[in-house]
This record gives sequence, structure tokens and C-alpha cells, in this order.
Amino acid sequence: MTNGEVLDLMYEVFVLAVRLGGPVLLISMLVGVLIAVIQAATQIHEQTITFVPKLIIIGLILVFTGGSMLKTLQDFTIRIFQMIQGL
Repeated sequence: MTNGEVLDLMYEVFVLAVRLGGPVLLISMLVGVLIAVIQAATQIHEQTITFVPKLIIIGLILVFTGGSMLKTLQDFTIRIFQMIQGL
């Protein structure tokens, strides 16, 4: 493998990590900010109030998009193994 191929592969790894983790992190952040605004307005500062809704939302996201995330990761892994076999 040349240096260019390795750099392309690393770029693909980073893009894949953003595609897989980005939606979960972004929605979890939005839920956290929304709950923080509600807590600031009501002056209720309980830690579990932010944790439980985030946990439920992340679970729902993974239930509905987990299959496509797994398929994307499987396709990438198969392509990596094919590249290794081609050497």
C-alpha cells in the first residue's frame, strides 16, 4: 500500500465514524440543551432529569437506525478485507 492509499483509507474511516456517530451525538446534544433550558426556566437542577431522556432518545435512535449503521460498517469491513486479500 502506498502512502496515498493509506491516507485515503484513514479519511474514509473518519467519514464513516462521523456518519455512524454523528446523528446520535447531535440529537443527544439537542435533547440535552432543550432539557437544560427547561431546567433553567424551572430552576430544577436534578442530574437524572437530563440522563433518562437522553438514554431513551439514544435507544430509540439505535433501534430505528441501528440496522443501517451495522450494514454500513459491514460493507466497510468487507471492503477492507478485500483490500487485504488483494495484497
